[in-house]
Amino acid sequence: MSIQQWFRPDVLAMQAYHVADATGYLKLDAMENPYRLPDALRAELGQTLAEVALNRYPDPHGDGLKDQLKAVFAIPAAADVVLGNGSDELITLLTQALPADSVVLALEPSFVMYRMNAQLSRMRYVGVPLNDDFTLNLDATLAAIAAHQPAVVFVSYPNNPTGPRFARQQVEAILDAVPGLVVVDEAYQAFAADTFMDLAGQHPQLIVMRTLSKIGLAGLRLGYAAGVPDVIAQLDKVRPPYNVNVLTQAAAKFALRHLDVFDAQAAELRAERSRLAAALSAYAQCTVFPSEANFVTVRVPDAPALFAALKAAGILVKNLHGYHPLLQHCLRLTVGSPDENTAVLAAIDSFFA
Repeated sequence: MSIQQWFRPDVLAMQAYHVADATGYLKLDAMENPYRLPDALRAELGQTLAEVALNRYPDPHGDGLKDQLKAVFAIPAAADVVLGNGSDELITLLTQALPADSVVLALEPSFVMYRMNAQLSRMRYVGVPLNDDFTLNLDATLAAIAAHQPAVVFVSYPNNPTGPRFARQQVEAILDAVPGLVVVDEAYQAFAADTFMDLAGQHPQLIVMRTLSKIGLAGLRLGYAAGVPDVIAQLDKVRPPYNVNVLTQAAAKFALRHLDVFDAQAAELRAERSRLAAALSAYAQCTVFPSEANFVTVRVPDAPALFAALKAAGILVKNLHGYHPLLQHCLRLTVGSPDENTAVLAAIDSFFA
C-alpha cells in the first residue's frame, strides 16, 4: 500500500509552485530589483547583523519594525499591522482564519497564490476574468460578488502578471459591494501612481497588503498588512509566533533607515519601464500593455518561440503563454538595469529582424 494514500487527493493532483533555474542567465523573470546595496551600506549592514542575537528567538511583535513601517510608509495611526514571511504568508494566514467552504474571489489572470491558498484552506475559489485588454470588468465582478457572497476578494493593485492598475473608483465599488473582506495587494506600489493605504484602519473591510520584495529586498521575505485592529487581531491569532526571523527584522529596520536609496532605484526603474515599453511598442508584432509595476507584459505572434530565442541568448523572462486564456502568446519582462534592458531589446530586435 502506498504512503501517498495519507495525502489529500487534491494535494496529490497539484503541481508545486515552479521557480525556474536562472543559473547563468540574465534574470528578468521574477520582478526583482536588479541593484544590490551600495558597498558602504553593505558593510554597515554586515556590522549591524553581526550584533544580532542568533541564540535568541525573534521578538514576535517585530521589535519596533511595525512602528517603523507605519512611519516610513504613512500607514494611518488608526490601522494595526501584521508582519508575514513575505506577502505569501499573509495570504495563507487570511485563508486559514476564514471559514472552510466560504468563497475566495479574485480577478483573473492574477497572482496564483490566491487560488492555491483557497484550495489548501478548503475554501471555494471564484475567478472573474478581466477584459481582453486586462482592464477590470466591473459589471461581471459585481455580479459574481452578488452571486457568491465572498468572504474575501483579492485585488492586485497594480495587477500581476498583466501590469495595469485598475481605476480607483472601480476598486471602491468592489469595497462597497463585498459582504466580507477586500485585500488590496499593493506589492508593486513603489512603481504605481496610487494607493489605498490612506483608507487602512478606516474602512472596516479593507486590508492593504504590501511586501518589501519589489523595492530591492526580495531575499528578506518580509510582507506586511494594515487594517482595522479587530481584523488584524484575527490574523495575528493564526500567525506563527516567530514567523519573521531576527536577521530579517534587523535588516529590514536597517533598510528602512536608508529608504532614499531604494526610492532612487525605483525612480530609475520607472524611467526604464517607459523606455522599454516605448521600444517594444515600435514593433508591429508587439502589443504592449500599460504597466504601473516593475515589469512590462507584451503579446507577440509566437510567445514560446520568442521565449526560447531569449533563453538561447542568455536571457530569462516569464513565458505566460498557457497560464490563462487571456494570456495567450504573452511574455512578462521584468524591468532591469539600463544595460539589461538594452540587452533584451537587442535580442528581441534580432528575433524580429
